[in-house]
Amino acid sequence: MKSNFAWAWLREYVRFFFAKRKAQAPAPKALWALLVVGLLISSALSTLRGKPVANAEALGWPPTVLGARLLSLDEPVAFAKMLNLVTQAHDVQPGLSLAYGQLNYDQLTAWLDLSLALDPTGQYPLMAGARLYTQNSADRARQRKMTDWVAARFLDDPERRWPWMGHVAYVARVQFRDQPLAMKYAETLREKTENIPSVPAWARQLDIFFKIEMKDADAAKFLIGGLLHSGKITDPNELRFLAHTLKELEEGKR
Repeated sequence: MKSNFAWAWLREYVRFFFAKRKAQAPAPKALWALLVVGLLISSALSTLRGKPVANAEALGWPPTVLGARLLSLDEPVAFAKMLNLVTQAHDVQPGLSLAYGQLNYDQLTAWLDLSLALDPTGQYPLMAGARLYTQNSADRARQRKMTDWVAARFLDDPERRWPWMGHVAYVARVQFRDQPLAMKYAETLREKTENIPSVPAWARQLDIFFKIEMKDADAAKFLIGGLLHSGKITDPNELRFLAHTLKELEEGKR
């Protein structure tokens, strides 16, 4: 009984299957021809276009500060942070990665300036300038342009921006091996921060340490002596350290 039921079910399924296949009309020949023509056209266009080539796009010039404020919809700080991300990401473009030596540093510093204009207390543009865009993937002319830019922007807000001035002094000293430039930056750092208690002693006295490293003991002793007698230093530990350093210099131990 079960066997007869199974055979009956199988016959009905086969009859249904072939009936359904017969009911399906074949695709029109014109449709097949259209499909073939489309494939041929696509293949021809791909051959003519050739292999895609990635082309570097210039950063370009930023909008004016007024234009940027209008675009920011009264959120200049948030807009400045977005600009920071867009600017930094410019070296990575579809299909290629640009070395910093391929960037236009005049345009780059203009974008960093815009970010600072929108967010004067922001630290990111100075950090990027001092640490990111002075890397060896940029040539010396671009690196020097960036360290000079950081030094110029430091003057606008020494109390907040002293870490980046100290960093470009270090870059000039160690990376550029340009002792006069390093001293210029370090001396500017001391002159502009010597009356700012929040700036640590090592930063305010960086030029002294540079002179000691350069074996310019007389200049170092002159600077230390001036600091000790200026009355501007009140921290006992700092006074003790400077007095000890001066004594070592006078005894020829440094």
